[in-house]
Amino acid sequence: MCRLRNSIVFLLLLLTTVLQAQKQEAVTSYITQYKELAIAEMKRTGVPAAITLAQGIHESGAGKSELAAASNNHFGIKCKSNWTGESVKHDDDAKGECFRKYSAVEDSYKDHSDFLKNSQRYASLFSLDPADYQGWANGLKKAGYATNPKYPQVLIKLIEDYNLQQYTLLAMGKVKEEDIAVVEKQINETPLLPYNQGEKIVEKKEEQKNYPTGEFKLNETKVVFVKKGVSFLAVAKQYDVDLSKIFEFNEISRAEMVDMDQLIYLQRKRKTGNNDFHVVLPGETIHSIAQEEAIRAESLRELNWLKTDETPAVGERLYLKSKSTAMPKLAIKENYSLIPAVGKHSSN
Repeated sequence: MCRLRNSIVFLLLLLTTVLQAQKQEAVTSYITQYKELAIAEMKRTGVPAAITLAQGIHESGAGKSELAAASNNHFGIKCKSNWTGESVKHDDDAKGECFRKYSAVEDSYKDHSDFLKNSQRYASLFSLDPADYQGWANGLKKAGYATNPKYPQVLIKLIEDYNLQQYTLLAMGKVKEEDIAVVEKQINETPLLPYNQGEKIVEKKEEQKNYPTGEFKLNETKVVFVKKGVSFLAVAKQYDVDLSKIFEFNEISRAEMVDMDQLIYLQRKRKTGNNDFHVVLPGETIHSIAQEEAIRAESLRELNWLKTDETPAVGERLYLKSKSTAMPKLAIKENYSLIPAVGKHSSN
């Protein structure tokens, strides 16, 4: 009985993995097919390419939904009173609702861009930075594009899982096509698992770093390793550094004592790191990574397109010397389906 139960569990896990791989393949294929169209539409109307692709993937089930197959409608746009073209009936918020039908997917993309650009409901979105995909995702929900309460999170997760932001940046002239090709190859070859580098990351995390006693250098910056309980004033006096500078150099708030074993820099950290990349480990923050790599936190964020309140996800690779070609995936509290079931999601 135990052997049978284990076999069933194994088969279920195998099936889940296969389905996940199929979803990922469907999404990457969709991106390959329509990324240039999304970029062209951004240049024409200003709708961010990342948002267009994320909506297209979600609303059309990566091009495989019944609505997409019956009408080339990739964005769940309903007829409304001003629609004079062809239509199809589809069950959504109500049974047999009227949805727009297009002769080609390209027409659906163009109508989606025009739908947002020419509607007063979405006017506020165009005052946002095109690279602010979180603002756009939340703005779409607030304006009534979808009834799904988690609609913004769904779009954001798609953008971050598949680095769709790079297509917005390409349309803005901030990255080059040859740089994007490298990122696309990595996405296609990397399974989208919650912890796809788990064992190696944990092993690296558990390695104990043996720092020298007294003053030494990291990335050509003077630093000391200080034990918990040592006073900051004692460190400042011992190494003849102004106390206020200690807090400034280490980008921390004023305190009396060191609250954990840590590196304390005696001069300002550099704007670039000594290593090319840093793989984010469990429990790490931008500040802790900046301390370990002897790089300013502000510079680390700037190199990786990160805002002050954003934390990269475990396993993500942060650039330390040059500007990243795409923003890393962010740490989020919840997981959302990559391709939700079609229906009960759009009220536009």
